[in-house]
Amino acid sequence: LVALIVAELDTPYRSQLVSILTERLQLAGKLAMIINTDRSDASVEAALRQAISYRTDAAIVLSGMPDPALAELCLRNGLRLVLINRDEALPGTVRVRLDDEHAGAAAARTLLRVGCTRPALATSAPATTSLAARADGFLAALQEQGIMPIIAAQGPTNYDTGLALGTQLLTGAEPPDGVFCVTDLLACGVMDAARHRFGLRIPQDLSVIGFDDIPQAGWEAYGLTTFAQPINGIADACVAWLSRPTEGNAAETVHLSAQMIWRKSVRVPTESNTPA
Repeated sequence: LVALIVAELDTPYRSQLVSILTERLQLAGKLAMIINTDRSDASVEAALRQAISYRTDAAIVLSGMPDPALAELCLRNGLRLVLINRDEALPGTVRVRLDDEHAGAAAARTLLRVGCTRPALATSAPATTSLAARADGFLAALQEQGIMPIIAAQGPTNYDTGLALGTQLLTGAEPPDGVFCVTDLLACGVMDAARHRFGLRIPQDLSVIGFDDIPQAGWEAYGLTTFAQPINGIADACVAWLSRPTEGNAAETVHLSAQMIWRKSVRVPTESNTPA
């Protein structure tokens, strides 16, 4: 039995990952139990302790906001532990990490390459490991070029926050002409704010890049250029590690890449708008 410790299960990326993980675990002869950690009270720890009492032998902690103390509780009870896009480096665990910082830098270079001169970063208030790394990579790449981007950060990581961020950015004295949103849900909200609240055209007036490649990113209404989470690769890495014998107490890290998916929310570079 494998416990999946999850926050924000209702978001498209998280639900996709849980679906693939449970499928892969079942194919490997393992059953999954989901511990929803959106609540911050003692009921979450009680649920995890109950799962442990069911002879759970492993746990997978997904990215997001689950309390690090839950991972430590799993280790104290002898569970094998997988950490997805998290900072903890606990003995005898494996971390599955994406090159979020590299993707953020690629987003910055892309906006510059298509001629954006007022790039912006749209992010939410929760400073998770993944979101912070994407933002850091974006900002560092722009700073290398001597560019100070516009930054907007507020609220939870959802569509409504994207609407609010888009409104905040586009009512400024110098609104951006390109935005990197650290998730696709934020990007969809930013795009709708731009189109329906300000009458802007995408990508002619505003180029937008997201991250996750949720199903909505491919919808005709958005056509969002984004970075695809390697969901199958994440699930396969988790199951492969849990299926092999335990080897010492050293922490391991599996590095995966997020591929850029080019759609229609970013202008196509031309000789006239490509920086020298």
